[in-house]
Amino acid sequence: MSTTADAIIVGAGVVGASTALELTRAGYSVLVVDKAGGPGFGSTSASSAIVRFNYSTWDGMAAAWESKFRWEAWADHLGYADATGLASFKRCGLAFLDVDIMPRERLARMFLEAGIPFEEWGPAELAKAFPHLDTGRYFPPKPVTSDEFFEAPKGVLGAIYTPDAGYVDDPQRAAANLAAAAAHIGATFRYNKAVTAVEQRQQSWTVTLHDGDVLEGAIVVNAAGPWSTGLNRLAGIGSDFTVKVRPVRQEVHHVAAPPSLPTGFPIIADADLGTYLREESSGNMLIGGTEPACDPLEWIDDPDAANPHPTTQRFEAQVLRGARRLPDLAVPNRPRGIAGVYDVADDWTPIYDRTELPGYYVAMGTSGNQFKNAPLIGSLMTTIIDGVTNGADHDAHPLTYTAPHTGHIINLAAFSRRRQTNTASSGTVLG
Repeated sequence: MSTTADAIIVGAGVVGASTALELTRAGYSVLVVDKAGGPGFGSTSASSAIVRFNYSTWDGMAAAWESKFRWEAWADHLGYADATGLASFKRCGLAFLDVDIMPRERLARMFLEAGIPFEEWGPAELAKAFPHLDTGRYFPPKPVTSDEFFEAPKGVLGAIYTPDAGYVDDPQRAAANLAAAAAHIGATFRYNKAVTAVEQRQQSWTVTLHDGDVLEGAIVVNAAGPWSTGLNRLAGIGSDFTVKVRPVRQEVHHVAAPPSLPTGFPIIADADLGTYLREESSGNMLIGGTEPACDPLEWIDDPDAANPHPTTQRFEAQVLRGARRLPDLAVPNRPRGIAGVYDVADDWTPIYDRTELPGYYVAMGTSGNQFKNAPLIGSLMTTIIDGVTNGADHDAHPLTYTAPHTGHIINLAAFSRRRQTNTASSGTVLG
């Protein structure tokens, strides 16, 4: 069976669903396919869903700040009342502890330029917000199995605090909301459909599915998350990429919050020790890692072969770091949490771009730090697709997007497949 659409999107995670919504709004007929059984079942479901504005580039920060307004008015952004319920943005603030790899002065300068409210905290203000918090400076992070991990601090920390940060309570539901809104205005979604071939034929593309169905369209958008690099290989894409993307296995752990933390406590971004912490429901919290150099990343070749369960080794590494920062945090004797596979670029900056073959576009390298930008990603991709389709040379003269809430101009060259590696990047999920 053959089905035709203007645009075929591979991947129904939060990125693919957002792109489907905006392309459909722009008048394209859109068909989305995903190998999973529903929207957001892949790396989206493994996201901690933190909405923050601390980025190493102006365009990354401007995108995150604009996205915040869409999360706050989620129902309005969707334009559709999803009968299954809506994801919710929880505004709690975020304390970004001082760390050399993302200097406070640089963040403060960009926050001022972007109009993002912030406060600068010294150790006393930090301790007031987090009773019983250890404000010691330990950077760089050490292996938790080493004697160095238990050494005394070499000073004290402050933080830069952004009161408008927060998190989305259900990342998979957020993807489902976007997919439902897109379907309501005409997009088609097909689940449990694995892609086996992608071929260019004259002015169109064919996407062959595992059951023999063939999809045809002038446009293909690769939003396949950790499977994105494999999809590019199927299509013969990637010869001019200067930034590489690989799948990496990640874990986020679930523990009881210590009693010293009040309900609704701010997120703690602690690259000094190599961890982050945020509130979860029913008196619990999530603890994840910030990819410290002392903990080798678990790069994998086949996302389908990744261990889907949290491991004791990773659990101890992340939760013990959390307990070093919050001494009254109880460390459980067995891991509890989620494991997933992220789609990560060399510099932890995503690629939103066209490619060397006409009609093939990518929204990849997004995992870990782009969930927060999901409401905006569809608009960025539609700007690129519309522009290139109508004759723009995005490589020679990069397109821009003017954010409607803030008025900021986002230079889409910042997300080019052919960009120079972002040397300002922290080299971690923080971007």
